[in-house]
Amino acid sequence: MPSEGYIVPADPQAALKKKTAVSRSWILLDSSGEGTILDVDKYVIMHRVQIHARDLRILDPLLSYPSTILGREKAIVLNLEHIKAIITADEVLLRDPMDDNVIPIVEELRRRLPPASTAHQSQGEGKEQQSGHNEVEANEEDESPFEFRALEVALEAICSFLDARTTELETAAYPALDELTSKISSRNLDRVRKLKCAMTRLTARVQKVRDELEQLLDDDDDMADLYLSRKLAGSSSPVSGSGVPNWFPASPTIGSRISRASRASAVTTRGDENDVEELEMLLEAYFMQIDGTLNKLTTLREYIDDTEDYINIQLDNHRNQLIQLELFLSSGTVCISIYSLVAGIFGMNIPYTWNDNHGYMFKWVVIVTGVVCAALFILIISYARFKGLVGS
Repeated sequence: MPSEGYIVPADPQAALKKKTAVSRSWILLDSSGEGTILDVDKYVIMHRVQIHARDLRILDPLLSYPSTILGREKAIVLNLEHIKAIITADEVLLRDPMDDNVIPIVEELRRRLPPASTAHQSQGEGKEQQSGHNEVEANEEDESPFEFRALEVALEAICSFLDARTTELETAAYPALDELTSKISSRNLDRVRKLKCAMTRLTARVQKVRDELEQLLDDDDDMADLYLSRKLAGSSSPVSGSGVPNWFPASPTIGSRISRASRASAVTTRGDENDVEELEMLLEAYFMQIDGTLNKLTTLREYIDDTEDYINIQLDNHRNQLIQLELFLSSGTVCISIYSLVAGIFGMNIPYTWNDNHGYMFKWVVIVTGVVCAALFILIISYARFKGLVGS
């Protein structure tokens, strides 16, 4: 198609600016697993997969959107962390294929998409030449639609990615928390603070993915919108083929009505009551996996909270010991002050009548005052222990 190539303006600098500002790198994977690198703008993508600009804006890496799985008339818009893809009934468009986190997903799609295509071709072309046993195997392999295979790869990749980040965080957090418990220092506190911030951010990312899967599981209509192959087959059947043009819907409301009408007619024709059971089982499997990852982070948060409580108890204990020491010092200061007062009064050069007759009387006054002050100090400490103000 001419619209899928580069449009080179006369000015090379203008072309460079346009490529930097508008163009994005995509990889197109078809049902056989073959990949083609595309460097096109958003209008070409919208024209190819027939989605609206607001849906494509969700995949913009410059904008911050939560994890989202949207079902449209002919495409699934997928935004899961670094996985930004558009899935149709026979191809996958994946953004930033040269990213380190996206490369394994591309390889996995190339590995897992061809078997479905091979089974489909063998079922369509060689049905009369195959035995009954081979037909059963082909049908079993072709049970899962193409869009579900691609969706499963994306869900498996994001769940494994978040679980790996959680395992790395656990490996770093538990030893740091144990070290902080044994020795409270500024270095250990700063280390645990950084780990706690990383855990909070990772928990929010996992929670967004989990909430999106839970929202899908709670709404059968949203899950039915993800059956692209069924809607495609329904639109080409005599029941639902009412001359509707295969192009952009006039509005989202009309598009959703057409989608629901075609889905309702397909369900009525087949008489299938559990039409979303296959997708529900797929989503439940990865919902349990992401929920397990969230439980790991919750356990880690509880361990951090327990460590903080233990540290606060230790700090409270040290604070109580300092208060006890302050009480001892204050009591000793009071007794020494009294002792110094008495010694200062009787040590002044003031003539006393008893000083002439009893030259050693001052010595006994000092001794008696020291004994009284010591007894007063013991009395204060005993009273504090009796009231439970200091430890026994």
